[in-house]
Amino acid sequence: MPRYAIGDIQGCHAELMTLVDSMAFNPLNDQIFLVGDLVNRGPSSLATLRWAAQTQGVSIVLGNHDLHLLAMFAGFSEAKLGDTLQEVLDAPDVDILMEWLRKQSLLIDLGDFVITHAGISPSWSLDMAKNAAIEVEAALGGGDWKGFLAVMYGNQPVQWTADMSEMDRLRFTVNCLTRMRFVTSEGALQLKYKGERDQAPVGVIPWFEAKDRLPLGRKVVCGHWSALGLMLRDDVWALDTGCVWGGALTGICLDSGRLYQVSAQSEYQALLD
Repeated sequence: MPRYAIGDIQGCHAELMTLVDSMAFNPLNDQIFLVGDLVNRGPSSLATLRWAAQTQGVSIVLGNHDLHLLAMFAGFSEAKLGDTLQEVLDAPDVDILMEWLRKQSLLIDLGDFVITHAGISPSWSLDMAKNAAIEVEAALGGGDWKGFLAVMYGNQPVQWTADMSEMDRLRFTVNCLTRMRFVTSEGALQLKYKGERDQAPVGVIPWFEAKDRLPLGRKVVCGHWSALGLMLRDDVWALDTGCVWGGALTGICLDSGRLYQVSAQSEYQALLD
């Protein structure tokens, strides 16, 4: 049963289909894990969502663009520059798709790999990360999910503490698992700078380079950071290679490490963060 992971799709459905074909994916036996940001800025978010929701053997973790879509659907976020989500919101099956999307995971633990969109807070053990994700998944999948989305956004708090309020825990978890790229040398989230790692401000480092980062006993598979590009470290595999920006869509076999890449058919978006 081969297991594959695929980086940020962002509505690049044609490239996704070509990539999946190159893997010779068998939905009856194989597994594909999508590392989040299925939608937005590319041309075919609706087709991408429908494929992910309807295809056996496909699992996803939610990314920041997926949460943005849910917030727009619920009326708590407006379209941003470069968004291409209106076709989803206007679709006849939007209610079904959003019901499916809000009940997806933020973290998947495979025993040897842990999959999430942006990364794992350096201050978390594996159990802490899993429990934090479960709490957000319960809020997003529960009856008051719109109430959660109404207060989800914000850059605070920047550090995890034992006495945090429930909402602070939820927001910190969302920011770590779906938005994080950098932390300060003290381990606090730094969400403003989003560019190249070698041009980061003094005292700001990639989350996976934090000196006091707790061991997870797993390789982290993530995406989210197109400016980082493909990175295959012993402890972190980062798969966002910027298909929507004219780069490529990247997949990897988790069992063999074999890479699969499909070049973007177009530069769908100019770089605008």
